[in-house]
Amino acid sequence: MDEAIETGNEVVARDLVVAPSDAGRRLDAWLAERLGTGRAGVRRLLEDGRVTIDGRPLARRDKAAPLVAGAHIAVASFAPAGERRAIAEPERPLVIRAEGTGWVALDKAPGVPVHPLRDDETGTLLNALIARRPEVHGVGEGGLRSGVAHRLDVDTSGVVLFATDEPTWQRLRGAFRAHRVEKTYRALVLGRLEGGGELRLSLVVARHRPAYVRAVEPGTPGARRTSLTWRALAHGPGVTLVEVHPRTGFLHQIRASFATLGHPLCGDRTYATDDPSGAPRHLLHAARVAVDEIVAESPDPPDFAAFTAGLTPTRSVAG
Repeated sequence: MDEAIETGNEVVARDLVVAPSDAGRRLDAWLAERLGTGRAGVRRLLEDGRVTIDGRPLARRDKAAPLVAGAHIAVASFAPAGERRAIAEPERPLVIRAEGTGWVALDKAPGVPVHPLRDDETGTLLNALIARRPEVHGVGEGGLRSGVAHRLDVDTSGVVLFATDEPTWQRLRGAFRAHRVEKTYRALVLGRLEGGGELRLSLVVARHRPAYVRAVEPGTPGARRTSLTWRALAHGPGVTLVEVHPRTGFLHQIRASFATLGHPLCGDRTYATDDPSGAPRHLLHAARVAVDEIVAESPDPPDFAAFTAGLTPTRSVAG
């Protein structure tokens, strides 16, 4: 018999027994029903190691596992995603690049996460923002992802959009899904690239922790078609500064795409197997985002500027 105990804002689920009628169903869909949360919430529980089946810990990769009748599934305590709240950090610096009705564009320094993953985590953009804009809490996905309209990797710097009210969040998410958002990145890649071009690839998440994305044949299960355009801006010894315009949004899209091209980003510990650049992080910067009335830009951070100083502009850029 299934047993669920609710204590305050926490739910503890024990001895969730799979009925014969549920055999063969996806684990995430079944758990989402039992726990009253969405599949995304179940995936987070799997990622956090909070789910076991017959005593065996499960991971995100098990989300689609077919259920077996009589299996015992245990879920450790968790707070419903929408009720979790980021810790406000009013003392944490916050750089606002632009703002308007229902939205704010923030400058993210390299090494700073966009939002916390745990209730006790601090040091993220959301921690700093919610101290100044408490109305952000509950917007969009809510909880620890309140107001987040899109994300950047932890070591990627640049401009990030947050919504401060629900209608704007819905509008922004719709714009991202429809590929209406103009995104401009700057990246320093290994090797010499000339001119410009377009990269169309099918990418798949081959590993979740730590994340790793690779190119596969079109039609591969789980793969997504991606597209970006690029042009060379400047050259240096063994490196090229490129401007990138992704038309789609996918985990590590720019990093994995240039690695597939044979020119991984400088400092990319995941995709660059031989990197003489000495860059302390992958040198990728979100320089501009624009959609509807929103336009926000972010200048190169000091570490990126230091590695691109002294490069020779290409003829097209130099005029």
